[in-house]
Amino acid sequence: MGEALQGLKRTKMCGELREEHIGQIITVMGWVQRKRNLGGLEFVDLRDRTGILQVVFGDEINSEAFQKADTIRSEYCIAVTGEIVRRESPNSNMSTGMVELKANTLKIFSESETPPIYIKENLDAAENIRLKYRYLDLRRPDMQKIYMIRHKAAKAIRDYLDKNGFLEVETPMLTKSTPEGARDYIVPSRNYPGMFYALPQSPQLLKQLLMVSGFDRYFQIVKCFRDEDLRANRQPEFTQVDLEMSFVEADDVIALNEGLIAHVFKEVLGVEVKLPIKRMPFKEAMEKYGSDKPDLRFGMEITDLTEVVKTSDFKVFADAIGNSGSVRALCLKGGASLGRKDIDRLGEFVKTFKAKGLAWIQLKEGEVKSPIAKFLKEEELQGIINTMNAETGDLILIVADKNSVVFQSLGQLRLDLAKKFELIKDKNEFNFTWITEFPLLEYDEEEGRYFAAHHPFTMPMDEDIQYLDSDPGRVRAKAYDLVLNGEELGGGSIRIHDTKLQEKMLEVLGFTQESAWESFGFLLEAFKFGPPPHGGLAFGLDRMIMFLAGTDNIKDVIAFPKNQNAFCYLTQAPNVVDEKQLDDLRIGVIKKED
Repeated sequence: MGEALQGLKRTKMCGELREEHIGQIITVMGWVQRKRNLGGLEFVDLRDRTGILQVVFGDEINSEAFQKADTIRSEYCIAVTGEIVRRESPNSNMSTGMVELKANTLKIFSESETPPIYIKENLDAAENIRLKYRYLDLRRPDMQKIYMIRHKAAKAIRDYLDKNGFLEVETPMLTKSTPEGARDYIVPSRNYPGMFYALPQSPQLLKQLLMVSGFDRYFQIVKCFRDEDLRANRQPEFTQVDLEMSFVEADDVIALNEGLIAHVFKEVLGVEVKLPIKRMPFKEAMEKYGSDKPDLRFGMEITDLTEVVKTSDFKVFADAIGNSGSVRALCLKGGASLGRKDIDRLGEFVKTFKAKGLAWIQLKEGEVKSPIAKFLKEEELQGIINTMNAETGDLILIVADKNSVVFQSLGQLRLDLAKKFELIKDKNEFNFTWITEFPLLEYDEEEGRYFAAHHPFTMPMDEDIQYLDSDPGRVRAKAYDLVLNGEELGGGSIRIHDTKLQEKMLEVLGFTQESAWESFGFLLEAFKFGPPPHGGLAFGLDRMIMFLAGTDNIKDVIAFPKNQNAFCYLTQAPNVVDEKQLDDLRIGVIKKED
């Protein structure tokens, strides 16, 4: 049976003990990492979240504690009191490696069965086991370091925003389901049978209402929810650093958030972020990198070959150009050494992004090899090589199709090649850029209508408002995303604050006046009462912590994450509920037929 504290107080943490503590009588508490028996001595590595301390039990030091120590095993939870002494054999690999604790008393709070996973750094274990025994996974020192980083980052964010006049305001978790977003998680209401709350995908409308309320500068670190099929590094619940500002333009929001990022990276990592961060229009990002979140840690830009081959008789090129598409290419330096099978695999890769195929030109020593050379005039072939600035030893990779397919396939191929050929030289580089001038709207060919590229409350650029009716696809947004190493770190926009313009925007998106007021009436009503110009931004805190902690798995930075099917192995959620709960909610469950 485990012992109680009985007034015993911890006086030091394991990882903070150094040579200046030699001679002090201290009490530490934690978990047994491992134990070694050397005859008349028992050595125990004791671990808490600050680190590991070597504890030595000896028959000559205290025979009772020594005999008791013989019974402890890995992951037992214990307390030890004794004197800090200098180690006879220092360990330079441990922060506490110059000292050890000579134990006089031992309390065993609780025993432990053999853990199903090893409590060690860089654990190689199946994800489902780690998630099932997450409380053990979180005992590991490398995992605990991540949460110390997360805590430090959240504190730095709050400190910076407080210093810059922001108020932290909480918004509700139970709110109204509104269209034009991902699928909501819905919560049935017992008091209003047949009606439902929604868990917020973001506090977007509520933070705009706070600007109408005159709060001027708002923020919160808030949970958000999306019921969507999960891709890599997505979770059904995630954390945003959400903020909104009144009486600002895009430059004001960008400058404030550059300062926030610089402050966080300096406080947490000691890294200086060079300000101002460079900006790139959406159009340039797509044309050069095939992505609105380009990784700029390496070159290999996409090059437009359309003008070079615009009169070509090669059907693939001619059809693409004739259908308002384009012909574009990448140049892989040194890629001419690739064999035909390797190039064919690249062709299969781009097909997964709807490209019909991949044309290629190899510049080998003394010859040019290409399956399309016979379809091209000599001046066309040479024009491609010159435009690509290709040299002997290089490989040119070409896609011809409608622009959306060309950008996506070459953009993804660029990233794939960078990984395969290790084109990113400095893995510790933080390369930031702002992407600006996004399209306000995106056209869905299947549904035959426009959707908001960001959300329906984004302000169009002033000079483009005139095209909302005549050419909606031409309209750019006062929107901005902050990209880091090819990942979107955060994004936001200046918001519409005029009721008529907001109604026009919803009309373009297919809402009738009646349906717009039914869905967003509380916002439109509020806009009757003097809303200020306002705008904001939301950072993905989980993704930010991934960068700060140097992990590429979002599950590492969320204490109790779900798997890729939004299932919690730890609690076995979701699960069935009691029939009485369903009866109270007047809900019946339709059982799926086999």
